[in-house]
Formats: sequence, structure tokens, C-alpha cells
Amino acid sequence: MIAMLLAAGRGERLRPLTDTTPKALVEVHGQSLLERHLLALQAAGFETVVINLGWLGEKIVDRVGSGSAYGLNVVYSPEGDNVLETGGGIVRALPMLGQRPFLVVNADIYTDMPMPPTELEPGTSGKLILVATPEYREQGDFDLIDGRVRNVATASLTFSGVAIYRPEFFVGCSPGRFSIVPMLRRAADANQLAGEFYAGRWADAGTPERIAAI
Repeated sequence: MIAMLLAAGRGERLRPLTDTTPKALVEVHGQSLLERHLLALQAAGFETVVINLGWLGEKIVDRVGSGSAYGLNVVYSPEGDNVLETGGGIVRALPMLGQRPFLVVNADIYTDMPMPPTELEPGTSGKLILVATPEYREQGDFDLIDGRVRNVATASLTFSGVAIYRPEFFVGCSPGRFSIVPMLRRAADANQLAGEFYAGRWADAGTPERIAAI
């Protein structure tokens, strides 16, 4: 199984900490967010992990290297100063992600979620793991109805940043900088996204206050 960790972001809301440390290497309870994900992926049976690189990406390479210390084969998708966001980053890395469904994890989340296997039902383009909407958000991203992700006016659930996609989901996407969110909205409207609710520990570690709460 192959997974991708999205780790290229600048982490503006975590400055000045991220002036010298890539967001994915910010430590919580003495362990970086990125390394926590790598260990969870290895425990779940993943073998290859693709990490996209942007701001201070060389520090991630220095820390993780080939991935052998984590029992993984780690390869890198460098984006340089032109960070491509979620959609563009995945499209750039597609040649490394194989021909089967793959897992994508936002590196800046903190969770005890077991990493899901890369299995998709027929007729689905992807599967999103959803969580309860945090108090600091006015509303969620989606709802989950009969195992399908739905767009609704008052969404109650939040996309966790953990998802499985078929490579075919990205056919026709042009290289460059773009968010995956509009693609997810269209796929939800077309009934192409399966979903699952995770009730365990999950947090977006995107600000100093949220890290302190963790």
C-alpha cells in the first residue's frame, strides 16, 4: 500500500515557530507530527510513503531520509517555492502513487486514528474520513448519509484530512496550484464519495493555541 503525506505548507499561523521549522516537524508530546504519521502508517501495513516538500523541505529530508528508520520506503515530491496546495501537490506526485487507490494524510493533524486500508467500493472515486466539527468552526464541511459524503447547507461533520483516492479521480487535472476541495464538492454531488466517521482523538494542529490544547 502507498500513502502520501501533505507536508509542503508554510504554516503561517504557527509563526514564528515555523520560521525555522517546517510545520510537519512541529513537535507535540515530544514527537513531530510527521514522524507520528509515519509510525502509524508502518503499523497499518503501508510500505511506501510519498512526502511533498515545500517550505524548509530539506529539514524533512534530513530528519526522515529514506524512511528505513521507520520501516518504510520514503520518496519525495519537491515543490520548491511554488507550493501547489492539496490538489496540485497530489497531481504532481501521481507518478509515484501507483495505479491502485492510495491514502492521503494532511501532515498537520494530530490523531490516534488507525490508518485505513486503501480499499474502495465499486462506483466510488474516493473515501473521506470525517470527524466531529471542532468548536472553533462555525459549521462543518460535509454530512454523512448512508455511508456517502454529502454537501448540505448546514454540514455537521469536518473532513479530517485523511482520505483514499483512485488515481482516476485526478484524470484531466492540469498541473499547477489548486485546492482539492472543489473536486470533493463535485464528487459528493455526483454520489462518488464514500465516507466514514471517526469518533476518536483528532485535532488540527494549525495554531499555537490548538497545539497547547493538544
